Amino acid sequence: MTNASNPQSGSPDKEPASEAQAAQNALGNTERAEVATEPDPSASKPEQTPEPKPSLGRLFLDNLWAANTFTVTLLSLVLAIVVGAVLMIISDPEVLATYSYITSRPSDAINSSWTLVSEAYANLFKGSIFDPEAFSGWLDGANGWQAVLAPISETLTYAAPLVFTGLSVALAFRGGLFNIGAQGQATIGVILAAVAGFALPLPPGLHVLVAVLAGALGGAIWGFIPGILKARAGAHEVINTIMLNYVATYFLTWLIVQNGVQDPTRTDAISKAVDSSAQLPRLLGDNLRVHAGILLAVLATWAVAWLLNRSTLGFELRAVGANPDAARTAGISVTKTYILIMVFAGILAGLGGSNMVLGSTASALTPLVVAQIGFDGILVALLGRVKPWGVLLAALLFGALQAGGNRMQSYSGISLELVTVLQALIVIFIAAPALVKAIFQLRAARAARLQTSLAKGW
Repeated sequence: MTNASNPQSGSPDKEPASEAQAAQNALGNTERAEVATEPDPSASKPEQTPEPKPSLGRLFLDNLWAANTFTVTLLSLVLAIVVGAVLMIISDPEVLATYSYITSRPSDAINSSWTLVSEAYANLFKGSIFDPEAFSGWLDGANGWQAVLAPISETLTYAAPLVFTGLSVALAFRGGLFNIGAQGQATIGVILAAVAGFALPLPPGLHVLVAVLAGALGGAIWGFIPGILKARAGAHEVINTIMLNYVATYFLTWLIVQNGVQDPTRTDAISKAVDSSAQLPRLLGDNLRVHAGILLAVLATWAVAWLLNRSTLGFELRAVGANPDAARTAGISVTKTYILIMVFAGILAGLGGSNMVLGSTASALTPLVVAQIGFDGILVALLGRVKPWGVLLAALLFGALQAGGNRMQSYSGISLELVTVLQALIVIFIAAPALVKAIFQLRAARAARLQTSLAKGW
């Protein structure tokens, strides 16, 4: 008897037939679906619209707002200016007093702060680059053209010795050495240049040449000492150059008061004046201080760039700086290269020192005749990323800050030490590209490449 309640209780002969039919039906459905979804080759393909290319302006903005060297340097200057403005406001009691009632009258604090900062930075610009009042006065006949070029003259005058000391530090750094002794090398250079300037009776053209070469010789001697100690004894150049800085400074202090060197008409520590025949000629007349030292600085920059990038010695120098062991394996004399690096670095620093006494900064030896050009040269080299032309631009920036800082102090009452703070802030921000990237949200890919280049020694 057949069980009517069981749906599968039909004839057993019909069950296989139904399964086969179901499978065939399923296969047919699949083939029909594939045929339906297969594109017709005769049908026309839809046109694909090409992606629009970014405009030239967009590409420029994308590349500009990336953590490349130019952008990081520019934004570092902006950050330093902003922080400097904050320091000006904090250090001024009158302006700071307006913030005590800022909630009741905020305009007083804003106006006083803007007046102080804008006036200070305006005087910084007028004292270093261009003074619109002097230019309008020249057009009206109230003053001569010398007043128009005076800011540039002061900037170039301060920048000239910094180019030499910056190149000195940069050249040693590219060779794997950290030359902290540019200050001492410049001191010995200024001593020999001054002595040759007032002790040798020579005709004008020859006298200035001998005095400049004497300064270079003094720096070379003071650079040779740590170089030979590094090459032969393995003594660290940082320790040696720091100690030689003190030796050079105290030697200058002792030498000034010796008979034959001290000015016989003076009782204080000052030497005889350098003869006018040994002075570097001034480029824009006697009323402006800029002298031929800036031309020598540009020539030295070109020479160092050629030495590093075009000469065999420069290749060996860079190879030793990158990997001394590999350079030694390649047949390069690391000992000889270390000595030459420090000698060349000393020559450059000595030329910077000779600019201080043969130029228009001073005409005689004093205990402070070299100022801080050796230590400032370290900052210039770092700011210029130890590349010759970058060092030149960094020296011009520092010269502008120094020249403009004098006017800012005289006209705005801002302390000259604030200019030193601005210099330090610029170097700090440039040395920390990750900080600049985070503040301004620069593109990470470019920042990563920048950090890699910094990690390899700039």
